[in-house]
Amino acid sequence: MAFAITQTCCNDASCVSVCPVNCIHPTPDEPDFGTTEMLYVDPRTCIDCGACADACPVDAIFPADSLLGPMRAYADINAAYYADQEPVDVLGLAPNFHAWGPPTFDRRIPSDFAPLDVAVVGTGPAGMYAVEDLLLHTGSRVTLIDRLPVAGGLVRYGVAPDHPSTKKIGETFARFHDHPRVKLRLGVEVGRDVTVDELAERYDAVIYAVGASSARRLGIAGEDLPGSLAATTVVAWYNGHPDVAADAVDLSAARVVVVGTGNVALDVARILTADPATLAGTEISPEALSRLRTSKVREVVLLARRGPESAAYTRPELLALTQREDVDLVVDTHDPRIAETIDAAAPGDKAALLRDLPRETVDWSAPPRHGKRRIVLRFHSAPEAITGDSQVRGLRVGGGTEIAAGQVIRAVGYRGTPVPGLPFDEQTGTIPNEGGRVRPGTYVVGWIKRGPSGGIGANRACAAETVGSLLDDAVAGRLPARKRQGRKAALLGRRRGG
Repeated sequence: MAFAITQTCCNDASCVSVCPVNCIHPTPDEPDFGTTEMLYVDPRTCIDCGACADACPVDAIFPADSLLGPMRAYADINAAYYADQEPVDVLGLAPNFHAWGPPTFDRRIPSDFAPLDVAVVGTGPAGMYAVEDLLLHTGSRVTLIDRLPVAGGLVRYGVAPDHPSTKKIGETFARFHDHPRVKLRLGVEVGRDVTVDELAERYDAVIYAVGASSARRLGIAGEDLPGSLAATTVVAWYNGHPDVAADAVDLSAARVVVVGTGNVALDVARILTADPATLAGTEISPEALSRLRTSKVREVVLLARRGPESAAYTRPELLALTQREDVDLVVDTHDPRIAETIDAAAPGDKAALLRDLPRETVDWSAPPRHGKRRIVLRFHSAPEAITGDSQVRGLRVGGGTEIAAGQVIRAVGYRGTPVPGLPFDEQTGTIPNEGGRVRPGTYVVGWIKRGPSGGIGANRACAAETVGSLLDDAVAGRLPARKRQGRKAALLGRRRGG
């Protein structure tokens, strides 16, 4: 029986490299890699060896016949990816069934290449993939710098606590923290404790992996009212981020509107409607869990500008939400286009997953009904204004409808923030670069490089490109000379975490 990849797939392709029959796609050298929602096992080619399951850093791969309940759908999702493709003919290919092509060497590093001293600012997935590349393929010495007192970045503070398998990839990265060629400096912030110029003087090269930590705004009236906040704040709150107060999220309102339908919006809706008992024992903030136990939230509305065919969530995340038994999931059919789109959707379309859900034309002037908590999907509704005088009272959407709510959360995307001393593109929210190179000696990786797109695994290829640019500059002698003497040479050694 074949194996199947499930919801928590991180797309980092660790499974691809160990598969002896090339049955997992898309691979990093295929055009679709990084654009599909997950990777997929071809059940016609899989030989049931289990190598992929052993290599998976997030426990996302299981024998298809062992999947139970809502997880059984993933066997079909994997198979559907290959429905229109010819199976790989592995018969006669030896010794490992791969049709080996000629060897390729993407990098040319001289045998006498001197070890570099490299600083990596940021300990999230992007930074750690860069560290892994440097440590495994060069003799470089790496100093890891993070402004927070705990390493982990997005994995530690961005993944929902009810996704413990996804968080497990942090263990893969953490093994490098104790590497003999790595120094870890926590509680050190660029711009506060050390400058860009000081780092440039101390190290041969600096890679900035600072992510995209700020939230995009809606640009509508009332957005700054108390009770209006960003999803980034909510995510940081339930993950115990030190920058966010324990009382940052008000749970006294019966209805909360989340503007957006991406995976982060689904995370927020799921946590706010969860039975707190199911979150006990996870990495959720103890303060957040305590407040959830007394929460008055009964209903979360997920608001989308466009129709169900264009929703930003991935199918695996929505599928998991549809299978919850403790929360009702309802589609508001206020617009006839919604039901028409769902009913006409092909089996593989996102909208098709909504076909069996209850439909209702909701009276938004009334409070949420008693009984089970619920999540309502409302499509074709552009936010026009957040209403209220001194506190959020509701959200007005197209057509003059006002959704009565005590809190509005915007989950419409992330953007990067400037790093003092580096160029910044306000329009894209990124640091301008070419292949990760800002200038010789200064590099970027991850969302601050390419914008907030792609999941955890997408950072592996991104990091390989950036490290490649760095090594090209080093081999060509383009790295600026650094100053090793004086006070600045020992600067980080005296900082917090040193």
